[in-house]
Amino acid sequence: MLIKAADNKQASLDTLQNLLERPDLTPQQKKAITHELYMMRAGIKGEKEAAYDIDFHFKDSKNYMLLHDIRLEVNGRVAQIDHILLDRTLVAYVLETKHFNAGIKINEQGEFLRWNNYQKTFEGMPSPIAQNERHSMVLNDFFKQSNMPKRLGMKLIPKAECFVLVSNNARIDRPKKFDTSRVIKSDALRKAIASAVNPMNPKDTLLAAGRIVSSETLESIGRLLKDSHKPKTIDYLAKFGLSELPLKETYQLEEVQDKAAPYQSEKQQHVCSKCGSTNVSILYGRYGYYFKCSSCQGNTAIKLSCVGKACKPKLRKSGNQFFKKCEHCETETLFFENKKPAVTV
Repeated sequence: MLIKAADNKQASLDTLQNLLERPDLTPQQKKAITHELYMMRAGIKGEKEAAYDIDFHFKDSKNYMLLHDIRLEVNGRVAQIDHILLDRTLVAYVLETKHFNAGIKINEQGEFLRWNNYQKTFEGMPSPIAQNERHSMVLNDFFKQSNMPKRLGMKLIPKAECFVLVSNNARIDRPKKFDTSRVIKSDALRKAIASAVNPMNPKDTLLAAGRIVSSETLESIGRLLKDSHKPKTIDYLAKFGLSELPLKETYQLEEVQDKAAPYQSEKQQHVCSKCGSTNVSILYGRYGYYFKCSSCQGNTAIKLSCVGKACKPKLRKSGNQFFKKCEHCETETLFFENKKPAVTV
């Protein structure tokens, strides 16, 4: 049963996108905000892909309780857990999602390396296994302090099992000796859970049977976790060393944005590079789409940009509207709209 879906992060995405449009950004601040936006979009994409596979098998089952995107604060420690899956034998599967475009490599020391497609080399990263173990400790402390079901006068504390879920399309380079069985692709979770249950010896099977709770009890534990969720609010101005724009600058920025086409989600003003006129339309020529100026008949190249270096946005035409589509970010925004029939070359 699904108790909690992932929080909507659109407000944070909008805030970061608006910060990128500020006229007072330093190159370092712009780079940091762009990276933050890129990482957030990648994280949302990875969690969404994993959630689809998890939901497909478990969200409608009364034998499992499922929460996405849960943040707990216990004894001064914080755990931001991507997914929690709890079964009726009180085994809590703590699932950490990682989205890797080009895959990951794990060495014999259990160190994680991700491929940097720009530098054409592997680079280090924090171990998601260790991260997930810390999350499990916080979750265990939460259960110990909570009103959990009892059996023979003793509180039943769920047993944590950790898995790191990576994209189904990602490549995983595994070492020969270090155990990476808990690092799996998201579509392999159901099989991994079944494999963890089937090898149980008779004693473990008997103990598990003695811990079975009802679906109603399972749901009550899920509600308890959901009610304890404490989403984090980030002050992006402070994070990137920015202050509130003075009223005059805010007005000037909004004035420039208001001059853009009313349906342009990117809030850009497209002008002719030759005469500065806004009387332009998009045409298709030998080298692709370009702006044609009705005032001076000049041509202006269309340069598309996105949040990351790996992004390669393209234009998609639909009637008089042109959309900027980025397959890497999985986003599509209205870029421009021809208001009048395009001028002939």
